[in-house]
Amino acid sequence: MVSVPVVLSSSPSSPAVPAFVGTIAAWLWTVVLFALPGVVAAVLWTPFLIASRFRALFRALPPAGRLVPSYVGVSLALSVPYLAGVLLTVGLVDSAGPGWSEGFLDTALFGGILVGVAAPAVAALGLPRLGVDWDPTGYDASTWLLLVAAGLWYAVVAAVPLVALAIGMALPGGY
Repeated sequence: MVSVPVVLSSSPSSPAVPAFVGTIAAWLWTVVLFALPGVVAAVLWTPFLIASRFRALFRALPPAGRLVPSYVGVSLALSVPYLAGVLLTVGLVDSAGPGWSEGFLDTALFGGILVGVAAPAVAALGLPRLGVDWDPTGYDASTWLLLVAAGLWYAVVAAVPLVALAIGMALPGGY
């Protein structure tokens, strides 16, 4: 009888499987790291949902009538200026010296202005002009007060870690 040796070889695609899984895992970690600030801010921003006008705003946004997806989407979108500032600081500023510390403080300041002032203006002035009429009280002073308070609270929540990081990096020894 002739014996034929059995060779167990792996298919040509098997070495690519671990690389593919590693790539997917890296992308998932990237998404988590980018979404984490917005998710944390969304959780800390929830007390404003007590106000019926605040809930009405998110119910009016796409997908219309759905509070949670709109709320989470806006929370993530409001974190974009902060993420962009951090990425620009890390990518463009030399880490030696006070560069990163100043960049993080600038990000907290300008992100706070954008979220604390521009976002309420978009909600109260821009959305109604686009046909999204969400405030049953007619956008009175109390609506503006609610929107500015919510925007400033979000700005403070987003700025605290940036300011703490900037202070830590400014200390002798830095990071």
